[in-house]
Amino acid sequence: MDYRILMDKAIEASKNAYCPYSHFPVGACVLTDNGKVYQGCNFENSSFGLTICAERNAIGSAVVDGEKKVKAVAIYSPNMEDCYPCGACRQVLHEFKSDSGMDIITLRGDELSVSPIEELLPKGFNL
Repeated sequence: MDYRILMDKAIEASKNAYCPYSHFPVGACVLTDNGKVYQGCNFENSSFGLTICAERNAIGSAVVDGEKKVKAVAIYSPNMEDCYPCGACRQVLHEFKSDSGMDIITLRGDELSVSPIEELLPKGFNL
């Protein structure tokens, strides 16, 4: 699948973010090994620790549908170029990466930037 399509879906998802406290909407779109696509957006809570990031929201939707291997995730915020995942999301993404790896896709201007998850989280935790 064209990564531009994933980014477009991440942009679309960011429009549904619930972020009344940070005013920092984020959308994500994951592509599984089986070619399925799942979107997620961040949603905040007044008890800040209960906030869910867009990436974990999208991964959760994939897991509910029985998907356990993700090969790419596009992440977008209208507030920032190259919106990379937070540390917690990097570990969650690492957990569900495809056997062939996982690409993290961000937007820099009009250009897509692609980084392997291992570059963002070297030596991720494995049990």
